[in-house]
Amino acid sequence: MKEESKIYVYRLWPLFLLIVGLPLLSFLVWLLMPVTELGIVVIDKTVKDGSYQEHAGLFWTLEHQKYKKPSGDSYTAAMDYFGFFPSGKSDFGQSRDLKDKSAEEIRKMATEADLVYVADTYGVYEGDFDKSASVERSAKIYGGMDASDLLLIKTTVEEGRSVVVEFNSMASPTTKQIRNEFENLMGLKWTGWIGRYFDELDTALNSDIPTWMVRQYQRQHVSWNLSGPGLIFIKESGEIEAFVYETDYDNKVPLIRTQKVNKHGFRLPEVVPYPDWFDVVMIERDYEVISYYDINPTSEGLKRLRSLGLPRFFPAAVVRKSEKGRHYYFSGDFSDMDGSFGSPRFFGLPTLWRGLYVASDYSDRQSFYWNYYYPLISQVLEKVGEE
Repeated sequence: MKEESKIYVYRLWPLFLLIVGLPLLSFLVWLLMPVTELGIVVIDKTVKDGSYQEHAGLFWTLEHQKYKKPSGDSYTAAMDYFGFFPSGKSDFGQSRDLKDKSAEEIRKMATEADLVYVADTYGVYEGDFDKSASVERSAKIYGGMDASDLLLIKTTVEEGRSVVVEFNSMASPTTKQIRNEFENLMGLKWTGWIGRYFDELDTALNSDIPTWMVRQYQRQHVSWNLSGPGLIFIKESGEIEAFVYETDYDNKVPLIRTQKVNKHGFRLPEVVPYPDWFDVVMIERDYEVISYYDINPTSEGLKRLRSLGLPRFFPAAVVRKSEKGRHYYFSGDFSDMDGSFGSPRFFGLPTLWRGLYVASDYSDRQSFYWNYYYPLISQVLEKVGEE
């Protein structure tokens, strides 16, 4: 019996190493990784619950790569940001933002920061806390870029530090005055258009299409006679247009393309599908395009794009270099990440997830995170650390 037990244990030994030994080794390697101190200020006004969805991806990266505050403390997604803090109660929550700080405090914050990251300023709405109202437009509780946020960004730029701003930060509900100042400061111009891909435009088959979107379209086009995959473009003025797959464009899902040989030095997949919200911006000449969106419009679709004042290609991620820092704009909900990432305290985990979540699989949001956002933000942080 003893011999049989020995044989049985011997046969299980490789499995034991795989299940226990490899993760243990990965954890030990992570413990030995050097710590990098980096002062980061994060703004996220679109926090609906404890998942911290709009900035969770950034904070996972910070912990995995062992970036810490200048004080030596770790960054935590639940506390280390300015914006909305949900309570889970009838009062919805409260805001803790830069409006509570004086101009002197904001300037001091900018001089001490290595990076200011504006994840999302869209805000929170009553419908976010009521599932039955999730497809309808509801009253705003809190949101929009304000003068205090703008002062922080402006001072950070003047100090030669780095800034990353994501969609949605300058679109509604940010006021036109603040937006104009932000555009002039950052050298960007929003066309007024945002867009989103839907797997199925037939509302009988897809309940995720917001009711307000359908009603708005019906008011302008009589009926929502749409089906199959497609893109919905919405302008700030209320104009709404639908682009149907194989009629108006040929890339079923919008693609983010990155040139293999480029000047900006980012190492990213050449093609990654992106099925989420994005905005269409114009950039000044001193920007370098890291990646761009490509929907591959048909001849009819190209005419429609031009009639809407939209280009054939439009930026997905751009950067311009200042004297010391860099200014980035991501024209999409890139850091938005829902679901479990796994513990960040294991070396090599992103490589494993990239192997499991292939770039072409757009149906799972984690595929985009591991194949595009994680390598992008990792390289941004690396460059900030070098500067």
